[in-house]
Amino acid sequence: MLVDGHLDLAYNALTFERDLLAGVAAIRTHEQPPSQTQGEATVALPELRTGGVGLVFATLFTLPASALETDLAQEASYATPAEAHALARAQLAYYQELEARDLVRIIRTKTDLARHQATWKQATSPLGLVLLMENADPITEPAESAWWAEQGVRLVGPAWQATRYCGGTKQPGPLTPLGRALLPELARNQIVLDVSHMAEESFWQAMDRWDGPVIASHSNCRSLAPQFNADRHLSDAMIKELITHGAVIGTVFFNGFLARDYQRGTPKERYGLDLVVRHIDHVCQLAGNARHTGLGTDLDGGLGRQQIPREIDTIADLPRVAEALSRAGFADADIQLIMGDNWLRMLAQALPE
Repeated sequence: MLVDGHLDLAYNALTFERDLLAGVAAIRTHEQPPSQTQGEATVALPELRTGGVGLVFATLFTLPASALETDLAQEASYATPAEAHALARAQLAYYQELEARDLVRIIRTKTDLARHQATWKQATSPLGLVLLMENADPITEPAESAWWAEQGVRLVGPAWQATRYCGGTKQPGPLTPLGRALLPELARNQIVLDVSHMAEESFWQAMDRWDGPVIASHSNCRSLAPQFNADRHLSDAMIKELITHGAVIGTVFFNGFLARDYQRGTPKERYGLDLVVRHIDHVCQLAGNARHTGLGTDLDGGLGRQQIPREIDTIADLPRVAEALSRAGFADADIQLIMGDNWLRMLAQALPE
């Protein structure tokens, strides 16, 4: 079973009216010309099944109206906590509807995870979803974390850009008083902290305060791609800190976050999966093992087919990452960890009973 640590399934379905049940080819035909905000589609449920992806971290993503330099759809943004809450609830309802139709299984507990792993069959089983809130502004106040946990949210990233809780990508800053109050509420409700998009200042403040499970669902290595949105990536010091906390770090497949020399508009053929392997290997070298890295492709997070490595046309092509790792000399056991088992181990430890 392959695991993807970050996909914006509901956001794409609701904001861009993408029929994720119909398949990528149907979405691409419907979106002619391709969406300017999301690019040419690469993710849908049939392709996830074809690629052997059995579980994903499915986001509740909300876009701040205050966001800087973004190509995402401003008409789907929020200006108040109540608006953010409503947008996230609509995405939650989308996942719940898929679950009611037996198209997905929302993984809420250790028992759910064990049952999904034991019974999953690529050709027939529903896709497993672990709900990840990307940007915590839908939590209108820290105590509301308990309600979201009751709805099945198991991972929360406080930032995207700056939020009421902390500084983030392109908008640096510390944890706010609300952010400092949020962390113990997340811990109390057995919610995993996701540090992707957190500003470096807020990251270090959070690490000083946090002793629970932590991940970076979709973050690359700053030392390998320092030019494009440098503060979006993890420094080596941040990676080492995450390793000491037992974290798993998911690699993003956006060429701009993989290559040192990326320029907008450069053909995808210039960039290959060897760059994905470099980021994965860098984390492995810092850790001394392969237990802290995985896939967090973010393939539908404002990316399109032209912005990802040449070997990837749709998410059905994820098995090619394993082939690239093998060519690079990774052992089969380590490849299995990277392609999914590290995420599964983290969930088995972090999910409630």
